Amino acid sequence: MAKTSGHFRENIVLYGALAANMGIAIAKFVAAGIGGSSAMATEGVHSLVDSGNQILLLYGQKQGKRAPDAAHPFGYGRELYFWAFVVAILIFAGGAGISIYEGIAHMREPHPIEDPSLSYIVLGMAFAMEGASWAIAVKEFNRGRAGQSWWQAIRRSKDPPGFIVLFEDSAALIGLVIAALGIWSAGYFAEPRLDGAASVLIGLVLAAVAVLLARESKGLLIGEAADPALIAQLRNVMEGNPHITSVNHVRTVHSGPDSVFVAISADFADDLPMGEAETLIEDLELRMKALSPKITSIYIRPEKREQAMLG
Repeated sequence: MAKTSGHFRENIVLYGALAANMGIAIAKFVAAGIGGSSAMATEGVHSLVDSGNQILLLYGQKQGKRAPDAAHPFGYGRELYFWAFVVAILIFAGGAGISIYEGIAHMREPHPIEDPSLSYIVLGMAFAMEGASWAIAVKEFNRGRAGQSWWQAIRRSKDPPGFIVLFEDSAALIGLVIAALGIWSAGYFAEPRLDGAASVLIGLVLAAVAVLLARESKGLLIGEAADPALIAQLRNVMEGNPHITSVNHVRTVHSGPDSVFVAISADFADDLPMGEAETLIEDLELRMKALSPKITSIYIRPEKREQAMLG
């Protein structure tokens, strides 16, 4: 029971967004069916896609926490990055693509919105629910910013669910405003094509978000270095030892949101006996692992500075 409760608290952003999007999607489709609004139907698809995305991210988190084995000695952490990339593709194809298609189809064969009242009610409820989900996502994201700007925190984040939900909810709020304006303008100007134009605009917003998320997910999937501050601390540990004459390089890569692999090449003093070198390396590894619980593996390679420069 405690394990289930801890899992829920850890993924409160995803569960909150999933609950909001499932309820909103149903309400939007009902309102679209009654009122005949293209923008509302588009918003229903948007919420449905977002719901699927949250399920995929929860699945990715579960798979990514599997223990290392012979086939994957560094664990399965990057599986979460794979599913984050799939989410970006789904937003682009399932969200943006369908929205733009629906909008163009409505502009070619426009029909007036029969009753916008229900649509306005649903949009207002959706805005409140999406706003609550967005507030939770912002609160959780701010906890890990550590004084960085929003953009810096997003670029340096190694945990996709946090910033994906933040972007999805932001796009959802923008989309709801566009949908409301499209429905209102279609009735006010007696021009139903404006409702279709709103769908196209919502699709373009989703496409922009999808491209941004795909870019960030791709970097994580390929392999990104640890935080520069942590790398500097690792180098300081090495350089602070008198038996190390040169630190050739400190290379790190995230094998998951909470796991970092460290590879270091260093030039050891020539008069250091092999037995003492082994003891020294063990001590250095203990000191470096104490810097961050995310450091899971450390490889220190004794190497002449000249050889490292040639490599």
